[in-house]
Amino acid sequence: MIKIRNVKMEDLSELVVIEQHCFTKEEAAPSEVFEKRIQVIPDSFFVAEVEGKIVGLVNGPVIEKAYITDDLFSDLKVNPVSGGHQSILGLAVAPHFQKRGVASALLSYIEKEAKAKGRETNTLTCKADLIQFYENHGYLNKGVSTSKHGGVIWYNMIKNL
Repeated sequence: MIKIRNVKMEDLSELVVIEQHCFTKEEAAPSEVFEKRIQVIPDSFFVAEVEGKIVGLVNGPVIEKAYITDDLFSDLKVNPVSGGHQSILGLAVAPHFQKRGVASALLSYIEKEAKAKGRETNTLTCKADLIQFYENHGYLNKGVSTSKHGGVIWYNMIKNL
């Protein structure tokens, strides 16, 4: 069974390993970025556990605009109590646990938390091969993002809450 909870600083090393498995070196958040996210936005950073082992993560700050911009990968502010747009900068699942519903459970959880806090949308960027996955979860493809993160083409995906 998948258990989802808020992140803790002790999770850091396991989260970095999962992130590095799921993203290229250029795309993956380094340890110091995760450390800052754990400190600043623990209310929108969640981990999935199976039998006490961390198998996935989802995180991102609440932002004022509906689309993710590259400055979010380095600039971080405390989330507002309510309103705004819940961004998802990272959704990653350990390779051994992929295709088992972990990513879907994490998406549902962050969406439930965002709704409870009156957020307008969940917003993220993804590569072309994941558009279908997010569309299956109710996201709308809003076209190519202005993001140059990791040197690849990203697509804006938005879900109204």
